[in-house]
Amino acid sequence: MARVAVFEGLVIDEADNPVDVTYIGGTPHYVVNDAGFLRHVPSEKVDRHVLNVMQEGVLENREAVVQGMLQFLGKDDLFTKAAVDASIGQMPENINALLDSGLPEDARQWFGLMGLRIVIDLHGDVVDVVMPGSIDLDE
Repeated sequence: MARVAVFEGLVIDEADNPVDVTYIGGTPHYVVNDAGFLRHVPSEKVDRHVLNVMQEGVLENREAVVQGMLQFLGKDDLFTKAAVDASIGQMPENINALLDSGLPEDARQWFGLMGLRIVIDLHGDVVDVVMPGSIDLDE
């Protein structure tokens, strides 16, 4: 069970209104305002969906992600490449850790500044994940 809302401050409703976070019995919930009726959605439902979308994107582009990380780190040796590749392989475990501890505040702010937005409907279903740097293949 999640202890924090991973994407607090990055979730909006379909009308582009920010979604608040509240805790019920220690469990975080995103609060969607439905014309005055506040709908509480367990944050883990939304967060796990978004993290899985991100994981799929990384795994589909694994080699490019590894090369990008090596450039970011300024290293291009075999050991660093193996470490980065191994960390990608541990993403499912890392998702569970994120649901427990959350993203650092700086990372959430950075995601927000880069344009990450998670759109949910009144029932808490993820309608869209607007990712920074993503490409719309339909255009």
